[in-house]
Amino acid sequence: MTHSTVPRLAPLPVREWDENTRAVFRGHVKSADRYLSGAPDAPAMPGILGVLAHHTELAGAWLAYNGLLIERPTVDPRDRELVILRVAWRSRSDYEWTQHVRIATALGLTEEQIVGVRSGPRAPVWSPVQRSLLAMTDQLLDQHRVDDATWAQLELHFDNRQLIELLFVAGSYLCLAMVLNSVALQPDPEREERS
Repeated sequence: MTHSTVPRLAPLPVREWDENTRAVFRGHVKSADRYLSGAPDAPAMPGILGVLAHHTELAGAWLAYNGLLIERPTVDPRDRELVILRVAWRSRSDYEWTQHVRIATALGLTEEQIVGVRSGPRAPVWSPVQRSLLAMTDQLLDQHRVDDATWAQLELHFDNRQLIELLFVAGSYLCLAMVLNSVALQPDPEREERS
C-alpha cells in the first residue's frame, strides 16, 4: 500500500478541542478520559478521532453508529475483523489496515490468517464460513452486491440480523477507508495501552 505520507487534513490536536467536542467524545469513546486527561502518561489520541474532531456533529453520529457495530455486535468479532481487513486491504487504507491488524491479532487471528486476507477467499487457511465472508466482501467491493451462491452459503451460518450487520460492516469500513485515504491519515505509532 503506497499513498502520500503528507496528511492533507491533520488530526485536530486535543489541546484545540472545545468542550462540546470533548463531551461528544466522552459520550461515545469508552477510553476518552484517558486520552483527554492531559496527564504526562496519557496515551496519544488515535489519529482517526483527531480527524473526526474537525466535525463534531458528524463525529457524534459516526461514533454512535460505529459503536453499535464494534461494541454490541451480533457476529463474532473475528468474523467482523476479517471483513474489515479485507476492505482495508482492497481499498489500500494503510491506517485502517494497521489499526485492524492490531485488533484482529488481539482477538486471536493468526499471522497466517492476517497474511491470508491479502489473498482473499482462495487462501487455503480459511474455513468455509470465513471463505464466504471474504467472498461477500470482494463481491460488495467489485459488484456492490452479494451473488446468490455466496448469499446461500452465508445463510447457513448467519441469521438475518447478522447478515444485515455484516453488510453494514463492509460498507461502513469502505466509507471510512475512503475518508482515511483522502485525508492521507498515517497509521498511529505503536502505543502501550494503559489501564
